Amino acid sequence: MLKYIIKRLIWMIPVILGVLCIVFILSEITPGDPVDAVVGYDAPAEVREAMKEEMGLNKPVIVRFIIYVWKIVTRGDLGKSYASGQPVLKELLARFPNTLILTFASIIVALIIAIPLGLISAVKQYSIIDNASMALALFGVSIPQFWFALLTLLVFAVKLKWLPASGIEGFSGWVLPVAMIGIANVGNLARTTRSSMLEVVRQDYIRTARAKGQNEVVVIVIHGLRNALIPVIANVGNTIGVSLGGAIIAESIFSISGVGKYMLDSINQRNWPSVQGGIILLALAFSITMLIMDLLYTLIDPRLKSEFRSKNRIKVKKKTTREAA
Repeated sequence: MLKYIIKRLIWMIPVILGVLCIVFILSEITPGDPVDAVVGYDAPAEVREAMKEEMGLNKPVIVRFIIYVWKIVTRGDLGKSYASGQPVLKELLARFPNTLILTFASIIVALIIAIPLGLISAVKQYSIIDNASMALALFGVSIPQFWFALLTLLVFAVKLKWLPASGIEGFSGWVLPVAMIGIANVGNLARTTRSSMLEVVRQDYIRTARAKGQNEVVVIVIHGLRNALIPVIANVGNTIGVSLGGAIIAESIFSISGVGKYMLDSINQRNWPSVQGGIILLALAFSITMLIMDLLYTLIDPRLKSEFRSKNRIKVKKKTTREAA
């Protein structure tokens, strides 16, 4: 298990480098000059050149890329923001908790709705409940998140005045953005739960449990749902990536001080160090989340535990044989 974790952590390095390389290329081909956002469009040529040298923009892109990666590896330095002059890492860490809360709260809301919905749809296959549940799931998958966010903002904040339109000063400030992202993810998770549960309920051990006279709720929830959750957990990892993208939209619309809003403001200002740092942080968070999802498989599926243990036994046996020889 430890070797598997180390191997996955090592594989994160080329992933982060690939993401960083793409961001650097896109920042180079994007129209606009970051110097304009700092000194203005009408600044004298000598001032612009001095600012380019100070910002390190007078070097070739490959040189800047190598220097940037070296600073990250050796010092954990993501550069300084062109707009504020503050370290990008410091500004990101101040906003990252809001993005994490928004993302994982929306995932919890989606799971609370999606798992019972998919479970009931599988048990009541082809019934009115199943059709209504899948229609609701299809609605959640199809609806554009930015439009849904604006709609909820118009109804609950502007018309009804039940919830605040922006900010997260209290619990009520989290309701609309969390609900927006959570409901958007319900459809995908509910459909995955339903399809996985339909495969499980047809297995021999489910029929055996029913033949022994066990309660139907025990058969479905205890025996069936645990095995059906494996594909759902795999989908949760991907959904977290979607939720991080949804968090960018929610933070922008609801004026939440998170990494997403910080990146959008930085894009408008051509503040590339802040954009690059935000993307690296989100990519790293997503990679770690996927690793955690993989490790959760072993807690839910006993077969994976046995697989890891059998591999360890084989390795120990081979080592013992070599030593004896």
